[in-house]
Amino acid sequence: MTSFVVSLILLLFGYVVYGRVVENCFGIDESAKMPCFEKRDGVDYLPMSAWRVFLIQFLNIAGTGPIFGAILGVLYGPMAYVWIVLGCVFAGAVHDYMCGMICIRKGGVSLPEIIGDELGSVMRAVMRAFSLLLLVLVGAVFVTTPAALLESMTHSGEGFLFSQWFWVIVIFLYFVLATLLPIDKLIGKVYPLFGMALLIMAVGIGYGVFVREGYVPEFSDALLLSHHPDGLPMFPMLCITIACGAISGFHATQSPLMARCLQNERYGRPIFYGAMITEGIVALIWAAAAIKFADSLPGETGATAYEKLKGLGNPAIVVNMIGQSWMGTLGAVLAVLGVVAAPITSGDTAFRSARLIIADFMHFDQRTFVKRMLVCLPVFGVAATLMFMDFNALWRYFAWTNQTLAMFMLWAATVWLLRNKRGRLVAQICALPAMFMTIVSISYIMHAPEGFSLPYGVSLTTGIIVAIVAYCVLVYKKQQNN
Repeated sequence: MTSFVVSLILLLFGYVVYGRVVENCFGIDESAKMPCFEKRDGVDYLPMSAWRVFLIQFLNIAGTGPIFGAILGVLYGPMAYVWIVLGCVFAGAVHDYMCGMICIRKGGVSLPEIIGDELGSVMRAVMRAFSLLLLVLVGAVFVTTPAALLESMTHSGEGFLFSQWFWVIVIFLYFVLATLLPIDKLIGKVYPLFGMALLIMAVGIGYGVFVREGYVPEFSDALLLSHHPDGLPMFPMLCITIACGAISGFHATQSPLMARCLQNERYGRPIFYGAMITEGIVALIWAAAAIKFADSLPGETGATAYEKLKGLGNPAIVVNMIGQSWMGTLGAVLAVLGVVAAPITSGDTAFRSARLIIADFMHFDQRTFVKRMLVCLPVFGVAATLMFMDFNALWRYFAWTNQTLAMFMLWAATVWLLRNKRGRLVAQICALPAMFMTIVSISYIMHAPEGFSLPYGVSLTTGIIVAIVAYCVLVYKKQQNN
């Protein structure tokens, strides 16, 4: 339990101390003109209160990511704590903050335009395609998972009513509305409620971590060794598995949504950096809760807590079991919100982000409903097609695309800091995590079965070489510009 408590304290300490460092490195301007006022259109650019923006941002970036990812990630052992803390404080929160604040400085543009401005026109085109791919994957993934869960809870016969495809259609229709309506009409009203529910659920489960019986990983339990029952290598698999709880490129597509609603730059740290730290706390709680709950269950003689947890199967099942066992009826209701409502609210903002990215590079005004629908039709069509893919393959490609996008955003933020005369030392707050995520993304796709299936040593070496080369090219370009 000591390691869990220390990790929680470090996350909070990271927000207070390192969050201030990052804010100072960026250099906020409380008198800066904000996109929500300069470009107010009543649809996407709309001033909203700071507390509402925080809850929407939190739910946008969270969904089931910090829950499912943490449950799967803790199978690797106590290093999951370390990755959540270090990933959040030094990478994920920095990534989200820089993306949101640079978006504000650029007048509210989408992620591909941010990266393109800093890394060149070729990368702009690549990121348009890459980020749209990620968002469509997110939309497809977060239709099928809640639909399957809703079917298991409501369908009792052979008919279409309340079947999985019935729920797919219902959820998809909701996505259409959330994508097309002004942000304050549906998202602005529903998201804060779901965000509060997710936080209440985390507090209740966190209490259970302290009072329930069972094993909780400690740093002293062979920290550097993987505890995964299948013997999977800890690196980079852990960094791909726990994404939303540590660092996630999907967040870079979501931060611009709220950057268009922020009324002052001084709110940037609590909203962008703070929402990521909050998500890290949620991930930490679920990582500890999952392993502790599994350890308390009966199992084969000599079975470890990790083996019991893996034997439970789908993380959604684990969430439901813990919710009902530890929190009773309230827990069951909140578990439904956690595994059904949360992914739905990630899917709809994914489609909304896709609409805005397309509108940005096509210079297509979004004030009228018809124009918004024209932009969305091809996005919905591709997503509907992807839903027929195998879910496990879909999820793995989503996970890799997610972390690769984070890598590019961190490199772009590094260049932005250098171009805005912040100095090479200051730029390291983005350059170092960018190098780390480059190693993660490259080594994973080289080694993974859905990638090139190369030997582990070759894959890791390749990732390190690519990261070093990328850093050297950046330094060289900076010297040339000087």
